[in-house]
Amino acid sequence: MNVEYPPLAEPHKIIIPPLNIKLDLVKNLVKAMEKNGPAFKYLHEKFPRLSVAKIKEGFFVGPQIKQLLRDPKFEKLLRSKEKQVWDAFYQVSTHFLGNSKAENYNDLVEDMLALFKDFGCKMSLKINFLDSHLNFFPDNCG
Repeated sequence: MNVEYPPLAEPHKIIIPPLNIKLDLVKNLVKAMEKNGPAFKYLHEKFPRLSVAKIKEGFFVGPQIKQLLRDPKFEKLLRSKEKQVWDAFYQVSTHFLGNSKAENYNDLVEDMLALFKDFGCKMSLKINFLDSHLNFFPDNCG
């Protein structure tokens, strides 16, 4: 809160849409992946209309993320550490950022964030918001 001026909006009414958080998580995950790895090369095959620069920077839209979440071939191509991070992201996106919130959502998010940090993902503002304001998210984010 600013000392001089009242806030423009009440802080408890401000939420970041879950899709924006998912997009940011995937972006940071893809940017941290090994560029010569089989999973990264598969992204070029899976989305041939995306430029190399967009894939390197992790610019994907919601339907593309859904395709990746449902693609068993992509999961098989991930290396062990990438697979751990991807599985944690999958758990958070389905059991927290989806239509229902799991009872252990706090643990899921904390585990995912720890894996992201270990993997070398940069922590953007949205990811930090997810980390520090976890209890402000509604029961149904979908």
